[in-house]
Order: sequence, then C-alpha cells, then structure tokens
Amino acid sequence: MSETLFIRLGSQRHDPIQWLIWSTEQREIIASGDLPQSADLDQLTEKAQQRKVIGFVPASDIALKSLKVPGKSARAITAATPYILEDDLAQDVESLFFAYSQSVTDDPNNNCFTAAVEREQLEGWLSWLSDANIQCKILIPDVLAMPIAPSGKSAIAINDQILVRSSQWQAMSVDESVWPLISQSWVSEQADLSEDKLTNDSFDEDAETDTETEQLTINAYSTLPNVEQVHIQAMPEELPLALLAQNVNVGLFNLLQGEYLVKVQRSTTYTNWLWVAGIAACALLVNVGLKGSQLLQLNNQVESLESSIVSTYKNTFPETKRVRVSTIKSQLKGKLYEVGGASADSGFLAMLNTIQPAFKQVSSMVPESMKFDAKRQEIRIQAVSDNYQSFDKFKIALEQHGLKVSQGAQNNLGDKVTGSFVISAKGGR
Repeated sequence: MSETLFIRLGSQRHDPIQWLIWSTEQREIIASGDLPQSADLDQLTEKAQQRKVIGFVPASDIALKSLKVPGKSARAITAATPYILEDDLAQDVESLFFAYSQSVTDDPNNNCFTAAVEREQLEGWLSWLSDANIQCKILIPDVLAMPIAPSGKSAIAINDQILVRSSQWQAMSVDESVWPLISQSWVSEQADLSEDKLTNDSFDEDAETDTETEQLTINAYSTLPNVEQVHIQAMPEELPLALLAQNVNVGLFNLLQGEYLVKVQRSTTYTNWLWVAGIAACALLVNVGLKGSQLLQLNNQVESLESSIVSTYKNTFPETKRVRVSTIKSQLKGKLYEVGGASADSGFLAMLNTIQPAFKQVSSMVPESMKFDAKRQEIRIQAVSDNYQSFDKFKIALEQHGLKVSQGAQNNLGDKVTGSFVISAKGGR
C-alpha cells in the first residue's frame, strides 16, 4: 500500500481526533481533517478499507521509561520491570499494561525500554476503532514519532499540548499551561550540567575555562510560547500529523503486543475464496476416494479373471507346468500353429470349418475321435451312427464341399455302426 491513514486519538471519548492520509511514494499529504469526537470515527471507515492504518495516542496517558533491569533473558527482564517501577507509577501495576521496545536504542546504559498504560485506557482506544470497523495493527505514543534534534529538543504544539522529544526514548507531552514551568526546569538542568562541566574542567590546568552557560535549544515546528534563557529555533512549520507521519519509525515501538496483538482479519472475498477452495478440495478428495475404490474393485476383478484364465488354460493343456498370463497369448498361438491354425485358408481349423456342415446334414453321424496330420494336411475321424447309409451320406456331403474322402471299414457295435474317414482337401496328398 502506497498510502497510509494516520489517526491521532484523544484521551477521552469527546476529545477531538486528527487524521491524515500520507502518500509514501509522493511524500505528500493526500487528505487530512479533524473529527469532533471518537463517535465520528466511522467517517474514516471507507478511507481505512484499502489503506494501512497507524494510530497515535497521547503520550500524556502513557509512562515512557528507560531503565537498567538485572536479568539475562528478555523474559526475566519483562517479568521484573513492573515491580521495579512500582514506586515510580501512580497507578497499581496490576491495572497497567507494559509494552516493550525490541529495537536497538541509542542508550547504552539501559537495557529495558517500556511504556506503561492503563488497560482500561488502551482497551478504550481499541474499542473506538473497532466500533468504526477500522483495523489498526500499530498504535504508537505520539511523541515517539517526533523528529530527533541533533542537539537540544524538538517540539510541536497540537491541540492544548506540546509534544517534546529529546532522544530516541526520552520524550513527553506537556500541557501548554505548564510549558513555562517545564521549560525553566530544563534551563536549570542545563545550568547544572554546565556548572558540573566547568568544575571538572577547572582541575585540568591545560583546559580553557568557558564561564558562559550553554543555552537550551528547542527546534520548534510550530509557534511556541517564549521562555527566558530558552533558544527557540524556528523550523519549517508543519501540520502536526504530517510531521509525525514523516518521522514515525514503526519498527521502534508498538503498543499492540502480547495480549493486545492484532490478528490479521482476512477480507470477505478472501474468506469466500477459502470456502470455495475448501469445498473444491473436499470434492476432489471424495472423487479420488471413489476412483480409488473403483480402481481397487477393477484390480480385484482383473486378478480374478487372470486366475480364471490360468486355470482354464491348465485344464485345457494339463501337460503345461508353468503358466503366466502375460505369455498365454503367445502360447495359444503356438498351440494353434501346431494344429495348422496359422492360416485362415488351410490347416486344421479351416478343414474343421468345412466339415462342420456335413455333420449338420447327417445328424445321426457322431464323431468319437478326431486326429489331424499337419504334414499330410488330413483329418482322421472315427465316427458312430445308427446305420451304414449314414456313412455313405456323410461321405457324399463332404465331397460336395470340395473335400477328398477315403472311407474305411464299418463294423457293427451292438445296435450301432462304427467306421472311419480320412479327409483331406482336394489337391492334397
């Protein structure tokens, strides 16, 4: 997202709210405005839909602390911090939420940088945004977005407060009414530092003595009340929220952590696509399951059929010891070749096909045995019938079909007559 919506909330529900849309690519303000109170935040709902949202909250409601906490692990340090600060905070630590900075800071003497805020206050800010359907994952004390001056302090007036920042983690929010008193206390601190420096330098004989007290400098980005012995360095005036937007470092600190960490909410369209994808995945799994079941059934049928083929082949050719389904086709071709079945116009099968109509004509003729001589290309048939005339009729029927027939002797066998035939194609042996 190239645009960010910045919202500065007030301390109370009826405090005014400032908002600004900043373009990070063009480095300029797209839109800005003020809202009378938190109930009007729904006017920003549409603006927040397609933009990243960063919230600022008044530092006057937050205690920023930088301290040295004994402990080797981050967990031990964060567990001890609330009780170390217990005497410095006006509220009961049980009612406060402590958020911690995980970034490297410019203070080498301290190892813990925390912000303490009343849980009720933090939950109030979050409820205002939630009621307006604004998703904000980053909430920062406003003074931590102020620019850091190379020397002195930076300040800007907003509503009835003045935001002041001295270093990366030293910052405060001051009411305009007490600005002169706070400024004078800074002047006194500056004078004490200068006096200490002068005292230390007096012990160095080679050091040049400078009796002039260093003056406190404040870089002001808006008009500030004049204070004696304070040098107000006028900076280019900025809209307060624009100044914060240009200097905010979201990696330094975020109040929304731990139990208040905002989970990313997926858009309705994305959720719908997830449902569609889930249904499609379920349908695919069901389809694959059905296909798998069908494939298993087919495999079982194939195994049963192969077993039946092998069994039938062994029954037909009992002399065969080893049978494989993959070779049965070639084995059958070999068997057919042995009986002269290599050609459709000659051989055992072709002759048998020619003989078959004669058996239909002489229905009383029943073959008992049949042998084929592949070399001679002739069939020897031993047959039985009810009378001798049937043998003559059978011979005539064969000759009518173009076969050469040699009839053997007939013998009585009870009330039946047996005889033999040697049949070959005309032109054969």
